[in-house]
Amino acid sequence: MNADIHSSDISLEPADNERLAALCGQFDSHLRQIEQRLGVEINNRGSRFRIIGDNAAVQRAGRILESLYEETASAALTPGKIHLYLQESTDAGPDAADDGDTDTIAIKTPGGVIMPRGRNQRHYLHNILANDLNFGIGPAGTGKTYLAVACAVHALEQERVSRLVLVRPAVEAGERLGFLPGDMTQKVDPYLRPLYDALYEMFGIDKVARLIERNVIEVAPLAFMRGRSLNDAFIILDEGQNTTVEQMKMFLTRIGFGSTAVVTGDITQVDLPKHTESGLRQVIDVLKDSKGISFSFFSSQDVVRHPLVQRVISAYEDYERLSERP
Repeated sequence: MNADIHSSDISLEPADNERLAALCGQFDSHLRQIEQRLGVEINNRGSRFRIIGDNAAVQRAGRILESLYEETASAALTPGKIHLYLQESTDAGPDAADDGDTDTIAIKTPGGVIMPRGRNQRHYLHNILANDLNFGIGPAGTGKTYLAVACAVHALEQERVSRLVLVRPAVEAGERLGFLPGDMTQKVDPYLRPLYDALYEMFGIDKVARLIERNVIEVAPLAFMRGRSLNDAFIILDEGQNTTVEQMKMFLTRIGFGSTAVVTGDITQVDLPKHTESGLRQVIDVLKDSKGISFSFFSSQDVVRHPLVQRVISAYEDYERLSERP
């Protein structure tokens, strides 16, 4: 055997044929997913598994199999769940420094407990809990908005704030939607759908409707924020890259006493007209040295959606870097 190739044998107990079948997946699809991601070979007979490959990858695969087998005792395994386990294992590798931040954070919502996935998400949640103004910047699929909504729901449940204000700029991603029927609220509703989806998952549709009716939750386009001062509120500005410089300044000066604000966005996907500077891009330079303000940056490695999304984002990043070369 090649000196760089190692093998490890593990036995999963208690041996349970149904759980073992769930772990392996139909036609061993779950094992193939792990093999492809970690570059190992996995063979099994009953509850005994042999893993072959690079030593670090073999050890990582063994830990994942043990964790996933524990998961089968109480929940079904899906390709998405396996992807998240793989993501966490990659993040927690021996070369992944954690900056001394090893505390586990659990955000409790009526819809369940939400755990951060990986070092950057933990850092992001720590920042939101510790600062009044926070920025989460990175590509789609990294959990920026979802985790911010979870923190907002938790703060409302703990009565640390009296209302939630969720805001998005109404900027089309290359489309023109002005012809759509309805009043202003109905026209901007599609832009706010990701925020509604997160709220529905954490609160349930009926409770969200009641809280919106009582103005405890307000979901609104950014234009509706002008002239207001928001006290005792948890405020989220989503898609912050699509704010102009003036709009970003307007939003940041709406923050009142007892409030927490989170701004999320992806500065690589700006939908503003050409030659219009993104307020999110500028604010990084303006506020980077200010106290009480945090910046959390995500990369394609933090994507928690389908692994294909991660590869797409990485490919675009590589292409743009090459295009910028003289």
